[in-house]
Amino acid sequence: MTMAYRDLHEFVEKLESENELARIKTELSPVLEITEVTNRVVKKGGKALLFERPKGYSIPVLTNAFGTEKRMLMALSIKSFDEIAEKIFSIVKKRPSSLFDAIRSFEKLRDLMAMNPKKVRNAPCKEKVAESLEKFPILKCWPKDAGKFITLPVVITKDPVSEELNAGVYRMQVFDGKTTGMHWQVHKHGAEHLRRVAELGKDKLEVAVAIGVDPVVLYSATAPLPEGISEFAFAGFLRGERVEMVDCETVDLQVPATAEIVLEGYVKVDELRIEGPFGDHTGYYTPPEPYPVFRITNITHREDAIYHATIVGKPPMEDAWLGKATERIFLPIIQMLNPEIVDMNLPIEAGFHGMAIVSIKKRYPGQAKKVMFSLWGLGMLSLTKIIVVVDNDVNVHNLGEVLWAISTRFDPSRDAILLPPSPTDALDHSAYIPCMAGKLGIDATKKLKEEGYEREYPEVAEMSQEVKEKIDRLWGEISKFL
Repeated sequence: MTMAYRDLHEFVEKLESENELARIKTELSPVLEITEVTNRVVKKGGKALLFERPKGYSIPVLTNAFGTEKRMLMALSIKSFDEIAEKIFSIVKKRPSSLFDAIRSFEKLRDLMAMNPKKVRNAPCKEKVAESLEKFPILKCWPKDAGKFITLPVVITKDPVSEELNAGVYRMQVFDGKTTGMHWQVHKHGAEHLRRVAELGKDKLEVAVAIGVDPVVLYSATAPLPEGISEFAFAGFLRGERVEMVDCETVDLQVPATAEIVLEGYVKVDELRIEGPFGDHTGYYTPPEPYPVFRITNITHREDAIYHATIVGKPPMEDAWLGKATERIFLPIIQMLNPEIVDMNLPIEAGFHGMAIVSIKKRYPGQAKKVMFSLWGLGMLSLTKIIVVVDNDVNVHNLGEVLWAISTRFDPSRDAILLPPSPTDALDHSAYIPCMAGKLGIDATKKLKEEGYEREYPEVAEMSQEVKEKIDRLWGEISKFL
């Protein structure tokens, strides 16, 4: 791994040096116009965009920073996601062979990933004070959105019992210059902290929000980390150096010292307000619902601040690559608990929790179903609506091969698992009851005699290796005629 970026500015400079950044000098409104330009560029796999003249503002807007695999790798300062997987396996030394080994492996990970933040006194994020959110070019993305939304905030709270910091990315609708919504879905740690505050008889939860942090910190705030591993410690593990944090001015929290913008304030346990609609990553408008209100007590920012935003909508969008990074980085941890898993694909089109496709080395009857149930009991994968299990001769990233396996190795009358309503993504609009939906498991592996398949399973028709190698040698000559 190469050296981590100190801040968002360094990442922007790197993007520009690699010809991965376009500076847009045309004056464009933060209301819809920046979204339309960004959406067109994202869909083409185009560059990161720095809008230098958002209409009515002096602060530039950065979008599509992570919109390709190349830029996501650049953000994490790696050449391949396998680098992180190898680093994780180097900690545990070997894949666990039992549940006890897996628990011991997680303990090692927790200890060795714990590169706790480093507190500093002076911080760029405190160079200027702002009176209102109106200073910043916050975007209204889609025509029927309820207003402007902050879309890439790192929202920081403290567990009132353990006092551990948590960071998550939750959208924030701007109500006025000092008030926003806080879109804490029921499964998120921020919502859990608010519930614990209420259980302790307190009336509010202190909150800090960092906008425009270094890319590793931002990624870590989106990652589905196991309980007990801090997002900032995990960021330190990925960066290879500790994250610098600074105390807030009006709340007892710390924020990344090099953030572009910092909001401080609180959420009251009994104050809700209708938030939304919002054009979401499902491609639909999430309908209006009551969510907590964030009341701001202090706003600071860098003198040369960049406003960092993302656009979500019908896939593929920029957030797809944050999801793909998670798929690759957390695969080794999933394999610790399920050693038979060879690979995994969370399809971009399925929007994170819609579908998971996994390949396994099948050795015994019922193994595919065992893997399904294991994944449905594992962290945020518990929200996955459809799990498809295939054999390890199928490339899970080639949807053509997956469909071939489903059509030739799956009997719906025997190989499907249907679960009754259970936890699902709050943004699953197909659910009849919010946050509760059924699950579908598709066993598209070749069946064994012990599973009731009495016939011999036919052999896949493939060319012999000898002929393949001969044609490989002749391919240069053959290709002249093609």
